[in-house]
Parts: sequence; C-alpha cells; structure tokens
Amino acid sequence: MKVLKFGGSSVGKPERIRGIVSILKNYYASGDHFTVVFSAFGGVTDSLIEMSSLAAAGDDRYGEAFQAFAKRHQDAISELLPEGSLRTETATQIRKSHEVLKNLLYGVFLVREASARTMDYVLSFGERSSSYIITQTLKSVGIPAEFLDARKVIRTDKKFGGATVNFDKTYAAVRKYYSEHTDIQIVTGFIASAKGGLTTTLGRGGSDYTASLLGAGLDAQAIEIWTDVSGVLTADPRRVKKAFTIPKMTYAEAMEMSHFGAKVIYPPTLMPALHKRIPLYIKNTFEPDFPGTKVSEESSDGNTAVRGISSINSVALLTVSGSGLFGVPGTSARLFNSLAQSGINIILITQGSSEHAISFAVKPDDADGARRAAEEVFAYEIDRGVVNPVKVERELSIVAIIGENMREQPGISGRLFQALGKNGINAVAIAQGSSELNVSVVIPKEDENKALNALHEAFFLSDSKTLHLFIVGVGLIGSTLLEQVKKQNAYLRERLGMELKIVGMSNSRKMLVDVDGIDIENWQEALNNSGTDADLAVFVGRMRDANLSNSIFVDNTADDKIANYYEGILDESISISTPNKVSTSSSYAQYLRLKALATKRGVQFRYETNVGAGLPVISTLRDLMDSGDRIRKIEGVLSGSLSYIFNNFDGTKPFDAIVMDAKQKGFTEPDPRVDLSGKDVGRKILILARETGIPMESEDVSLVGFLPEGAMEAASVADFFSILKEKRTYFQELYAAAATEGKVLRMIATLEGDQASVGVQAIGPQNPFFGLSGSDNMIVFTTDRYGERPLVVRGPGAGAEVTAAGVFAEIIKIGKFLS
Repeated sequence: MKVLKFGGSSVGKPERIRGIVSILKNYYASGDHFTVVFSAFGGVTDSLIEMSSLAAAGDDRYGEAFQAFAKRHQDAISELLPEGSLRTETATQIRKSHEVLKNLLYGVFLVREASARTMDYVLSFGERSSSYIITQTLKSVGIPAEFLDARKVIRTDKKFGGATVNFDKTYAAVRKYYSEHTDIQIVTGFIASAKGGLTTTLGRGGSDYTASLLGAGLDAQAIEIWTDVSGVLTADPRRVKKAFTIPKMTYAEAMEMSHFGAKVIYPPTLMPALHKRIPLYIKNTFEPDFPGTKVSEESSDGNTAVRGISSINSVALLTVSGSGLFGVPGTSARLFNSLAQSGINIILITQGSSEHAISFAVKPDDADGARRAAEEVFAYEIDRGVVNPVKVERELSIVAIIGENMREQPGISGRLFQALGKNGINAVAIAQGSSELNVSVVIPKEDENKALNALHEAFFLSDSKTLHLFIVGVGLIGSTLLEQVKKQNAYLRERLGMELKIVGMSNSRKMLVDVDGIDIENWQEALNNSGTDADLAVFVGRMRDANLSNSIFVDNTADDKIANYYEGILDESISISTPNKVSTSSSYAQYLRLKALATKRGVQFRYETNVGAGLPVISTLRDLMDSGDRIRKIEGVLSGSLSYIFNNFDGTKPFDAIVMDAKQKGFTEPDPRVDLSGKDVGRKILILARETGIPMESEDVSLVGFLPEGAMEAASVADFFSILKEKRTYFQELYAAAATEGKVLRMIATLEGDQASVGVQAIGPQNPFFGLSGSDNMIVFTTDRYGERPLVVRGPGAGAEVTAAGVFAEIIKIGKFLS
C-alpha cells in the first residue's frame, strides 16, 4: 500500500486535476495498491476564513464570497465530468453540502461570532468538496474510487484549530475501515473528529499529516507528498535562485529543515512515518517523473556534510544576564518554567559556559510576554542589581545549516562564519547542539536573504560564485567593460566557477536596478526603456536595500560626487573597484579612512586603474613593499595623453596641432588643460607616494608648469588653442633646446624620499623614458633590490580597452577574495 497526498496548489485548477488523474491512472494500471489524500482546492481555505470573518463582523459581503466559492466548485464539476448522471449526481451532492455551509455562515452572521469549533466545521467544507469531486472524476475514467471522509477514521481531542491525534484509536479505526473497503479510497485531508463526532482540524498543512497517519495505520510501503516543488530543496528557491533538490535525507534532517521554516514539510507529518520507519517521498505534481526527495532512516551521502539551509524569518531575542546567574543551580529551570507557564514557545536557546547570560529566541508577538515572565521570576535579583533587566532585540532572523554528517567533518562552523563575515553579516547569537545536526545563527532580519545565498554558495556551490555588480558610468569605459564581461562570462563560469551578474547600472540620465539581473546582451535597451531618472543617492540606496551577497560597486567615472558615497558603500560591506582618482587623491585622512573601513568590513577597495590604466603599477609597488623591499625612487610617465603628445613632438608638427590631434582621438580630456597642467599626473604620483606610506597631501606635490603665460587662464578651449598657435615659436624653441643636446621632452613625475614633483624634462638616450612611443606609460621603481637596474613597468596607459580590462581584472580578484 502506498499513501499519496496532493496539496492545494496541485488541485488549484481543473487542468491540474486532470494531470493528477493521469498520474493516478498510471498507478492503477501498474497494479499499485494505493490510497489518496487531497487538500482543498488552492486558495479555498483562505476563502472560507474570509467569508467566516466577514459574517462574524456582520458584513453581508460574506454572501458574495460564498457564491464565488460555490460557483468555483460547480464550474470544476462541469469541466471535469462529462455530461450525464455522474455529473448530475456530483453537482447535486455538492450543492446540498454547500447549502449546509450557507446556513452555517448565516448563523455566524446572526450571532456575530465564529468560534474555533465553528471554524473547524466551516473549514472542513474545503477538503470535503475537493475530495468528493475528484472521487467522482476518477470514477468517470474507470478507476474504482470511493470517497472517505477522514472524520470517520482520524480521532482527536477537542482542541479546535489544531487538535491532538489519538494514535491508538486512529490506527485501529484506519485498519478496520480499510479491511472492509477494497476500492481506492480518496480521503479528505486536514480534518478529523473528536468524541461525539465533532469536526476538528489538524492545523495548516494538516493534509500531509493525514497522509502520514493513514500510512502508519496501514503500515504502508511508502508515503508520497505531491506538491508544486521538486522535493526538499537545499534552500528556499524564492530566495536562493540556485537552490536544488536534495535527493535523500534522514528523518532527523527533515525535522530540522521543517522546524527552521522549510514549508514543503509539515513538521507533525514526520513523526508517524518515523515511528513506523516508512519512507516519505516529496514529489512534484507538475514533474511526475522527477524522483524528488526521499526521507527515510537511511544515512545521506557522507561526502555532503550540510544537507540544507533554512531560516525563520522573524524572531525576537531575549537575554537574561548578570552576576546573579553564575553558579546558581536551577536558574535555567526557573526561567523556562516561567515561560512554559505563560504558554510561550522557545525557538532557540544559547548560553555561555560562564552561565553569566542566557539568550533565547521567541516569536515577535511573544516577546513582551516573555520579557514580563522572565522579569517576574527574577524580580528579586533584578531589585538587588545582580540580574539585569531583560534585554529584547527585535527585527532578527535565524538561519540554520542542517546535516547529520556535519559532526564527521571539521571546519563546518568556520566556513559558516567566514561566509557570513565576508558579506558583512553580524551573528547576534549562535546555537549548536552537541550532535552538530544543525548550527543556528541569529542575524539581523535585513540580512536574511544575503545570508541564505552566501551560505548556499559556501556549502553547495563552493566551486562557483555569483558576483553582483552595480556599475555607475556606462559610457566609453563602462560599455567596454560590459562588452568584455559578456565575452568572458562563459570562461569565468567554466574555469573559475565565477559568474558576473549585472544587477544595477547608471549613467548621467538613467539608472536601472534589477536583482534578478540585467540582460547584458540588451543592456542599453533595458536601461533606456526600463530605467528611471538617474539619482545617485537613490541608486546607492537601492543597492544597499537589495543587500545581495558578493556585491561590488564599480565606478567608471571621474565624478567627485560619486566618490563621496564610497565610505557609506564600504560600510555596507560592499567592495569597490574604480578608476576614479578623486577619493584616493583627496585628503590623506580620507584615503586612510577608506582603506581602514574596507579592512574592518572585510571587503575590497581596489583602484589599480588610478595609475597606469590597466598596468600593474600599484600591485607591483605593494608586492615590492610586502616582500620587504625599500623604495628609493619612483619615476613615471603617468599620462597616456601626455605620453602621446610628447612622443609625437619631434619638430615636424606644431605643438598645438599635436594636442588637437590627441584631443580628437580621445586621448585628452575635452579640455586638454586638465592634462597639460600636470594636475592629473600629480594625483597619480600622490597616490603612489601614499601607497609607500608617505602621509602626503596634494599641495605637497610640486607642479612645474611649462605652458606659455596666459594659456591656462584662457576663457575657453578655443581660446586656449589660439594661444598655443600664437606661441608656436615658444614650443619650437623648447624642442630645439632639447634636440640640440640629443634629448627629447617628457612630462615626468618623480617621487624621491618624501618629495614629489611633476614637470617637463629634457632627457637623453640613457634615460628609460627616451624610447617611449605611442601613448605608453612607463613607471620606473628604484629600490634596494632593483638598484643598478630599476624595475620597469611599461605599456598602454590610456584607452577604454585597457582601463576597462584593469577594472575587469580587479572584479575577478575581488571575487577570488570573497571565495
């Protein structure tokens, strides 16, 4: 004998019921002996509660709700049963039943009251209607089905709304009934009866319990719970998109999962099955061939320590603390007895070995009652000051990792806390039993989704990781970065186990945030059509509120306003990658504050592209210093635009023509004075100085100007070029003076000791910068180890491709750090 149960979502519509009929026809054709339990049609129980509440409130709209309820069932009969006597018989019987419900609701309306006892009777009409209609439908296709009202066999006490089952009487009644009936029994879930024939219910989710009770009473071969998901998943799929089915788990693991919020298993269901050692299968009505999850006494795969991750969405944590608890026998008994007498259920308990404090979690609605009960029992100690007033923390959640094999594998707790820590999630309290069947952590409620995803990656997808990117600036550099990500994502998934998901983007006009991911193939269309007006504060706020694991903020701009948000972003445990030099070249105190904050929050603040675009300049400098080398001197051509200008200033073309050419090719800023002033290069040498540990400010960098008088003060860019043209002789003389000595002109930044300067220098063939070409940057490190022959880093120092590639490389490094 097999006992099958189909839930409300499985019987929500006539077409779904037809799918169930097909499943049962296959069972019948294979010769399986089975019985089937059905819930009410999807949404009907809520509808019955609604109409009862309206009636009890004296609101005659309950009649409209009833009419919709009755019509839904009559429509189902018309769709499921062919015309003829069977349809007529079914419609008549359901109409009579619903007439009783109508009169009952009218009585509620008159007395303005719906007691728990009345509500149990009202709710029974859901399962009784669905099960009877499905029984008749099965008969119409040739399956010998018989309707069984579970009130005939399941016996309970009179605790209406959630009755306690009398197992001995129930099992005896089940065995007796089934011994006298040979047809396939179609049974109402959820409902039962107490002494005197009073209708009771088994609590929400009670249809699963009905199936388990029948299975235990019949010593069934298996119990199958058919629902709308493919078994028990590693986590809630609504919150963890990459959750997958657990093929096999033990009763104990399933109980823990259900206790911590896994909705697919109703907790009492497991006890009868466990007692009789009956395997329980969780299967998907809409994927009947999928094996689902088997719950039994068999041990799960020993190679998998954690079987699932679950959570309780909302709890309050109460803490009783004080020196008066230390070493006092019976303290815990006093506390928990007082809570029990107040009818308060405790979800989690944790106590330090010093016994100085006891913390326990309860439902939020029970928090005030629990506090009063605890303070009453310790009133004497609180008055003496040896026990503190009870501390109540609200807006918390519990996440738990569950698995019987955790005890066999060391380091499980370490991985849990590492995953939480790297995502900035604070553990408010921790509980772990000696059996290590679960490790539970109380965390801020706002971090629940992030924690579930971070832990799921840590324990089930340790060879893969999703990085959530929020990108500001999708112009030349940003769009190039997106193109590089699009081309490389498949490689990253296959070789590095890393997936980059763009969940936010913004330019100066539009912004778009989508936690499910923005289609990188059509991001421009999505931004233009679905984006809202750009507002940086709102964008950062949405990024913070999304609270996604492994979040990275990418700033591809040079906007000082965006840099003002860095501190808040890092404080939210979000890593940053940026070519924007504003934050690292502002005040030294702010520079240190950002780096310290990143370290404190366990995230990354990366700005390699601040100096040398995609060249490994800062990382090389850090490697030298970390390995114990001492920096004597740093020299560099640190501007791709200035490199292009001076590399091409060979006397054949006027200086102004070369600058105009560089501007037209996009090498310079729209106003070339930003480059030619040396300020940008000054910011870069300032950053390198700070990386060596020198507490330098921007005014400490000496900028030696070379432009003719009046050029920097020109009213417009056009006027600036006019002055350059007028001063061609001045520039030609600069070139000639250098060329006469066999030298060339280069804009060079120098850091020696604690002195930094930027200026145009005439250098000879022996100088490493002499042979520069194109827009190359070159940085020369003279150190204790690289004294006679300095270490040189050279390559393209400007351009969207190399800058975007540098940012891309940093994103990957951040991803590896978060692994």
